[in-house]
Formats: sequence, structure tokens, C-alpha cells
Amino acid sequence: MLLKNSARFSHRLSNIFQPVSVIPKDAEIKRQDITSKSQRLMLELGIIKQASPGCFHFLPLGVKALEKLTNLVDEEMKRIGGQKIIFPTLTNSKLWEISGRLETVSSELFKIKDRHDHGYILSPTHEEAASSLIASLSPISYKQLPLRLYQITNKYRDEIKPRFGLMRGKQFLMKDMYCFDVDTTAAKQNYDQICNSYDNIFKKIGIDFIKVLGSSGTMGGELSHEYHYKADIGEDKILTCPKCSYSANTEISGEKQCPKCGNQSIEISFGIEVGHTFLLGDKYSKPFKATYLSSNGKPEVLQMGSYGLGLSRILAAAVEVLSSEQEIRWPPSLAPYNVIILPPKRGSKEEQHLKDSNAVESLYARIEEISSLKNNVLIDDRIGLTIGKRFLDAKRNGYPYIIALGKKITQDPPLYEIVNLDKNEQLYLSENSLLDYIQTHASSSSSSGEASAISI
Repeated sequence: MLLKNSARFSHRLSNIFQPVSVIPKDAEIKRQDITSKSQRLMLELGIIKQASPGCFHFLPLGVKALEKLTNLVDEEMKRIGGQKIIFPTLTNSKLWEISGRLETVSSELFKIKDRHDHGYILSPTHEEAASSLIASLSPISYKQLPLRLYQITNKYRDEIKPRFGLMRGKQFLMKDMYCFDVDTTAAKQNYDQICNSYDNIFKKIGIDFIKVLGSSGTMGGELSHEYHYKADIGEDKILTCPKCSYSANTEISGEKQCPKCGNQSIEISFGIEVGHTFLLGDKYSKPFKATYLSSNGKPEVLQMGSYGLGLSRILAAAVEVLSSEQEIRWPPSLAPYNVIILPPKRGSKEEQHLKDSNAVESLYARIEEISSLKNNVLIDDRIGLTIGKRFLDAKRNGYPYIIALGKKITQDPPLYEIVNLDKNEQLYLSENSLLDYIQTHASSSSSSGEASAISI
């Protein structure tokens, strides 16, 4: 039998928990509440499942995509000397009183009390916690600086109206980094380096993005940048000047003319914010008394920066930007699986032709030998279904490379059908040519994105 040894494969479609569903027009969940195609597709294709308004279960395919994004971020943070830590989810309310933010953003905070009537916050961000940690060790030596601490954890915000699925929820996964420097010059140099690192992350993801001047808002500080994916459902308005390439959120520069060169022929587009960086100065370090011991032996207040990436939002925004209304599309860097193999239907002449061979097992193993595709190959072992039906399913799920063992597999030499969704290309190749094709195309697209950046 064609898949007689398939039990040894960990990546078989029949083993994946993927509760696929279609939301009918008269569904209990009103379709008007599903306000983005990414939300609908991720729900229908069993990538996420709503638990309550603004909160979602991540199912296996969603987790696998999120792990790819997390690994990509971890690699880049380690490259620039970031040290990974985990702050407590519960932050003592007194810390937010010290910073003054307990009142200014009170309506967005989840506040709880323990049995001793002590107040806590389910943290939406950790500037206070980071400053408090460093202050408890102060003064640290200038030789320990710059200090770059980051985490990837769930955050919580009491959204008045959660919408767009993962893009605006009550619980979300965020990467946040807190950096401490000796003075404003060093802090600005650090800021520029980390912004460049964020540029690298978005280029590796592989979707065109735009970096703009942003508002510091309740975070405070003297400089702020936002990273956006352009999309019609974006909640931010972005001003771009084609004359001098200036870009900014209209919150800080209006919509009439370019504040840099005065050009009135500006472009206004909508963006989904997926990253935000802040040069905070001593806004948090000073009230918390977070200091360092300078080279002259005197304690000085630390300068601070905060750098956030909305990982669950990036995932949804990527799907939103790339997908059609009916079919999901992933950037290769985040696709749960990059290659799916479709064996012949049970009882077909193609299966009979291959019954004494290990064509599927051999192909699977050889593709997995490609370093960038290790753990990224899936077999659709539902051989009771036609290849055509499974192909449509694979296409709707957005697997970048679909390989079918169809009618031409009986030829001499046998030919495999491969469809490259990104290039909308269909080819019939021998096994060696197929492997060369995947090696060339899949490896390059999954290891280094081809995104372009528009920035100020």
C-alpha cells in the first residue's frame, strides 16, 4: 500500500487538529461581527477559534506559524545582544501610580485584587516593571550598559470593542524590549540600531512595510516610530510625501501638506500598526530612581527606550494583506508548512503503479533534507479523496508549494506536478529537477524576505 509506512511521519494532515468550518449567513456569530478577511479565513480554516470577544484559541497551524515568527524575532534580538527575560504578567498597581499612568490609561487596564486587597494590573506593557527591576539593583555599573532586555509574552488590554480578530483583541502576543543607556547620545544610537534590527525583521517576514514618525501618546518620550502594513481596514492614517519621502502618522502632522517640505500633493493611506518604538529618556527611570554608577563614581539617571512588536497582530495582518476573500496566503517565512505532498487516490491506477515503491516516503525525506524545509513538509494522507479535491484544499490553506503525484507519475521517467502559489506557476518535473526547483525557490524565500521598506 502506498502509505504503508506513513505512521512514521509526524507531519500528516490526518493527524492535525484543524476544525475546518464555514460560517453561514445565518450563523449565531453574526457575519457583520467578522470585519476582516483574515479573521474569517483564520476561523474557517481552523487556525484560530474564538474563546470570547477579543480572546482566541491558537490551534496547531496557528501555533506553528506563530513559532516561526517568534524564532525569527529571537534570532534577530540575539544578534544585537538582546537578553530574553520574562516579567510577571501581574504588575503591582503601585508601580503604575509611580509612573502616573494608572489614571491616564485607566479605562484600558484590567485591574484585579488579591485576597489581601492588594491591587494588580494584567500588564498591557512593562515599562514600569522594567524600570522597577533595574531600580532594585541600582546603581549598576556603566560597564554593564547598554542593557537590552526583551520578552515575548501575552499582554492584556480592555478594548472597548474588540474587532478584526487577532488585530485588535483583549489578549495578544507581544515582543517588547526595554533598553537602558548612559546618556541621550548613547540612547539615540541604540534606538537607531534597534530600529534597523526591526527593519531586518520585517524584511525577513517578506511583506512590504512602511516606517513612519508616530505619536508617543501616553507612553511619553521624545521620539517615536511606527511600523505599518498598508491595508484598507487599517485604523491609522499615514501621510506620505512623494516629493521628499517624508512619512508620518496623521496624528502628528495632519492631512493638508508635508510638514517637512510644504508639498500639498501628499498621499494618505491606511495602515495596520504592527510595531512601535519609543525613545523615552528618563520618563520612567527617573521616578523609579533607576540609576547607574558613572565612570567618575557618581550615580546618574538611566536613559531608556521601549520597542514593541505585536506578534499575533503581525500574523493576522500578513494574512490580511496577502489573502484573497476565499483563499489564505502566507509569506513563506510564516507558512505553517511550506510544502504539501498529495499522494494518489486510493484505488487509482497511479496508486497501483506505485504500490511497490516508496515514492512518497522518498520524496518526503529528500525534501526534508533541505535545511530550510526541515519540519516544514506535510503529507495530505486523506487518500480516500481525489487529488483534485485535496489540491483545492491545499490551495485554500495557502501552502506555498503543492506537489501532486498525478497521472504523469506513471510515465517513464515519472513526473511530479508542482504548483508555486506565489508565482502562480505550474510545472511537471522529474524528482531531481523538482528537488532542485524547491531548493532554489523555497530556500531563498523562506530564509530571506524580499520585502521593501518605505521610511522617513
